Amino acid sequence: MTEPAEPTGSTRRTPTVEQREDDPTAIASGGDRDPVPTLEQGDGGRAGRFWSARRVPAALLALVLLGAAGLLLYDIAAVRADHPAMRWRRSLADGLAERHLDDVAVLVGAGIAAAIGLWLLLLALTPGLRALLPMRRDRAGVRAGLDRTAAALVLRDRAVEVPGVQSVRVGVGRRKAKVRALSHFRELDDVREDLNSVLEKAVRELGLARAPALSVHVHRPPKKG
Repeated sequence: MTEPAEPTGSTRRTPTVEQREDDPTAIASGGDRDPVPTLEQGDGGRAGRFWSARRVPAALLALVLLGAAGLLLYDIAAVRADHPAMRWRRSLADGLAERHLDDVAVLVGAGIAAAIGLWLLLLALTPGLRALLPMRRDRAGVRAGLDRTAAALVLRDRAVEVPGVQSVRVGVGRRKAKVRALSHFRELDDVREDLNSVLEKAVRELGLARAPALSVHVHRPPKKG
């Protein structure tokens, strides 16, 4: 037995699938989703500088200390076995016994040893990686950095878009970004004002933990002839 045909132009309610609240396959509504992180957020913790591993100085120091300690222990073991000490150790002991503390060779050796020690302390106490600028931390477990050369390229691309700018040189440091521009038309004050406005916005968009201060200088290109 067939169902009667529906009249033309009639409406019919489309069946829907009811989803329960405890259904894991249910799609979360817009209010239940996590907010998208923005550049204005930075609650993921303190964004400190990146520390360099310094593998080459550490490896060289370890090899030198290992060789010196091995040679000294071998000589001590040889002396304990009733063998004569090595010539270099006898010469070093005799020289240290005969030379005074104000001797030139002693002072030069002490100065070299002190300089090497200060250099090693400097490497141990400073983070290094000055070319890597730390970015703001939006997540506690995520750290990001931006190379200073890449930051300078971004600022340069933004600066050349300003009307009147002919060429730009940008140098980005950890505390200051220096911009030197050449303007071939427009008033220099107007170009400088536009550059400050554009570059301040560009620096904020970089998302750095510590935004560098801007130093903008605008000049005319040198006259030919």
